[in-house]
Amino acid sequence: MENIFPADCEKSYSRHNNHGVFTVEDHGSACVDTGPVFTLNSSVYKKNNKRKIALLGATGSVGGSTLKVIREHCDELELIGIAAGSRGEALDTIAREFNVRNTALFSRDGFEGLERLATLPEADIVLVATTGTVALRAVLAALAAGKDVALANKETMVVGGHLVKAAERLSPGRVYPIDSEHNAIFQCLEGNRAHGNVQRLLLTASGGAFRDIPAEKLQDVTVEDALRHPNWSMGPKITVDCATMANKGLEIIEACRLFDMSPDQIEVVIHPQSIVHSMVEFCDNTILAQMSLPSMTFAIQHILLYPERKPGVYEAIDFTKALSLDFSPPDMDRYPCLRLAREALITGEAFPMVYNTANEAAVNAFLNRKLPFSAIPGIIEDTLESFTGELPNNVEDLFEAEKEVYVKVKSIICNYT
Repeated sequence: MENIFPADCEKSYSRHNNHGVFTVEDHGSACVDTGPVFTLNSSVYKKNNKRKIALLGATGSVGGSTLKVIREHCDELELIGIAAGSRGEALDTIAREFNVRNTALFSRDGFEGLERLATLPEADIVLVATTGTVALRAVLAALAAGKDVALANKETMVVGGHLVKAAERLSPGRVYPIDSEHNAIFQCLEGNRAHGNVQRLLLTASGGAFRDIPAEKLQDVTVEDALRHPNWSMGPKITVDCATMANKGLEIIEACRLFDMSPDQIEVVIHPQSIVHSMVEFCDNTILAQMSLPSMTFAIQHILLYPERKPGVYEAIDFTKALSLDFSPPDMDRYPCLRLAREALITGEAFPMVYNTANEAAVNAFLNRKLPFSAIPGIIEDTLESFTGELPNNVEDLFEAEKEVYVKVKSIICNYT
């Protein structure tokens, strides 16, 4: 994995304010950009050059949706770096199709491989579609290098949100949400975020695979049952998280940190059709909602081409046909992971990390058929109750704390079984 860019390529930045224009100028003959500057923070758009993307998590479901967007808009977007966990052959196939010279496998190259891609001098934006916290260091490195970050991964903000926000404050780059719910909120807030305007954020949830199954039967469901999501095609871990609604708990935490909201300003609404991806309620009691069919390509395209809009990869909603949109409050007895997420937020800054780690371990045990589905919330709750630590303020100590929690939750799982 040779670094094809010279070490003397330097960039200088100017920024008007936290939400205003910033510009990028490359110095050094190897990296001169003669076109107008692309900026996500204004209406100025780089017209003469493609937007260059480093994609971390290229072989997963979000990575696949990203590739669809890049194929459709290849005149505007260029893939220059790709990373995956361990699927080397799939990564090579993508590299050949898109003529990508910079690749990394986490199983081979570790954190350093991800960080190298996240700081490629030519990259305009780093799209993070990995699972877990594996890309946290890469996100911090990208921001330190002045890159924009498109974040499809919940765990980065849940576990290391305090580090990411601190890095963003010092960077000309910004963090943009690609998770469908948070991207919907981002779109609804655009131009509407004056002080005191926002009353509530309403996160929609399908309810997952077991929304309509009697609660007493949840103890008998299988892995195959849990992986049959009614609307979305996703990886196994997040699909199970949808069934327990732990994913929505993670999204509550992420929304607090992305949009600087308090927990009592965020509510979850069951919406079986997955057409309304989230809503924002304002101080005058009016609500804005973002709607599209359930495909990640909408949110991905919105950020990769922002602030412009282009024809979509996926079909539009057909209003010539009857369409029903249903909304209801979640059953908190059916979905205890929602309550546990709120309690983790309120209890202390370290507890969202514990919630995430305990859930990850419990879901892995369920997927490996070592734990029943109905035990997942109890494992999370027992882990939260046993935790007495504090939130570290650097990445290395944070990962060590995460490992310690993982060891603890594994012992809880062993005792359960």
